[in-house]
Amino acid sequence: MVPATAAEDLSKITDDRLRPLPDLQVFESGTATTEEVIAAMIKTGAVIIRNAVDEKTLDLIEADTRPYLGDYHKGRDNDEDKLSGFFSKESKRVLGLATKSKIYMDAIAQHPIFKAVRDELLTAHFKFWIGNKLNHVSSPPWITNTIIFSVQPGSATQDLHRDDVISHNPCRRKTAEQYTQGQDTAIGFFVAAKPSTKKNGATRFIPGSHLWENDTPPDEKLTVQAELNRGDAFMFLASCYHGASANNTTDEERLLYSTFYCKGTLRQEENQYIANPYEELTKMNYDDSMLHDIGYGVNQPFSGYVDFKHPLEYLRGEEWSKEKAGVNLA
Repeated sequence: MVPATAAEDLSKITDDRLRPLPDLQVFESGTATTEEVIAAMIKTGAVIIRNAVDEKTLDLIEADTRPYLGDYHKGRDNDEDKLSGFFSKESKRVLGLATKSKIYMDAIAQHPIFKAVRDELLTAHFKFWIGNKLNHVSSPPWITNTIIFSVQPGSATQDLHRDDVISHNPCRRKTAEQYTQGQDTAIGFFVAAKPSTKKNGATRFIPGSHLWENDTPPDEKLTVQAELNRGDAFMFLASCYHGASANNTTDEERLLYSTFYCKGTLRQEENQYIANPYEELTKMNYDDSMLHDIGYGVNQPFSGYVDFKHPLEYLRGEEWSKEKAGVNLA
């Protein structure tokens, strides 16, 4: 792989696919700093975090969620699945994890490195006038989807794609030096619950493709595979071309825990209110911060209210309102 130059001359580029490919950087969870991980994300579009989640936690998550994988085929026929052209029919999926496993949400969705990176790159900052007062607000990111992928032997290769197409994100050709906070709409975090290898279908992606023009198609010859040990994580920008590879084994399941966060000003990909009803969430003992991330919050200045009330005030009543008096309700 050819290392990227310090500063590219975009005026000489006629095809993004001819640009040098940056190296995929690997960090250790216990020693990585937010600053160096973000710098690597901006340069390459993705990073690998070794030992992101410990073995015991992975076992507890699997105990919570494995039964849902067993029920996957109930009530559906994969041959008629509208997503069968995008997801291999040998792939099983479980969604709406907030009401299925609290430890999944605590360990995966709230992983400290993932949280620090998404807060820095996805938080929207805005200022506006109302009358003669200048207001400054920030809108933190929230969950756009949670998915468990159980990729079975024989699963086919998935087409390369960008996940930011969901938000109609118009990517523009740029250098890493020209990348600015807020350009991406979402960030994904994949944790390997079982080893993810070239043979069993490790995610492949094109390094640096988050810097490409929107009209540039992907090229399979430019892909690298993010091989992960159990507990490792692959974190990437939604503007980066990626896709699942074929599982060419006869007996290996590739088990992946996936969470995406998007900008709080965007609609969530998965309808969290139906996937995770509030009545079910109350049984999980989430704090208000996590409930906001799921969707039960207000993104400043005015988005998400019910009868001009914060949704948790609407659901819990006056007691919650008094408790939160004077607190930023974002």
